[in-house]
Amino acid sequence: MNTRHELEKIFADIQDHQEMVTFFQEIFTQKEIKDLELRWELLKELHAGHTQRNIASRHKISLCKITRGSKILKKPGSITKKLLDARYGAGGK
Repeated sequence: MNTRHELEKIFADIQDHQEMVTFFQEIFTQKEIKDLELRWELLKELHAGHTQRNIASRHKISLCKITRGSKILKKPGSITKKLLDARYGAGGK
């Protein structure tokens, strides 16, 4: 099994929230965690209907970072969109 698939299975196997918190702290740097948090925040804001320019301005980041998230949410069968719809409702509102 290659390393990526092994990690994916490990993430999928962790059911306990505190165990996941500890695992994140052990394998990611604080910067890597902040980057993940920002990516998720951008996806949530896009899902809620905020414009890319508004998001870029608010977070002081380039549109390029946001465009990737927009493409993910528009992709047919997007797991990310499915997860956001389940958590926040379709359209995030």
